[in-house]
Amino acid sequence: MRMVLPSRRERQAILKALEDFFETHRQSFFDQAVRSLCRFYRLKRPKVEWFEYIDWGRVVGKTYEDGKIHLVHPENWKNGRKYNSRKQWVDAVFHEFGHYVFWADAERKADLFAKRMLSGIVRPSRRAYRGDRTGSVRSR
Repeated sequence: MRMVLPSRRERQAILKALEDFFETHRQSFFDQAVRSLCRFYRLKRPKVEWFEYIDWGRVVGKTYEDGKIHLVHPENWKNGRKYNSRKQWVDAVFHEFGHYVFWADAERKADLFAKRMLSGIVRPSRRAYRGDRTGSVRSR
């Protein structure tokens, strides 16, 4: 299966914005990263809520089918964890956003899938079939 991803340059910019957010806690860096991802995948921006911890500190984030994403804020991520690196936090954000990409906008994705499944396929002409009164179909 081929994964569709932003260009390398776009991914580097997104990564830098997330790393800057991790270090400075300036919301604008996080917003910039999410905006870029949403623009690329043509999705609405998810509602992100920040927490000190989730599930008693066992998980970093959760994504819900309704598009909400819960994440541990970087300032809380750095405190009280054995594994508290920037890389692990960024990986967790990408992981949760991956859930969002695959769950979000299911109707549009289903419509697009159906359209692509039928593209390039020659459909039989309506004149080739004729229904009689019983509803059965027979050829002319």
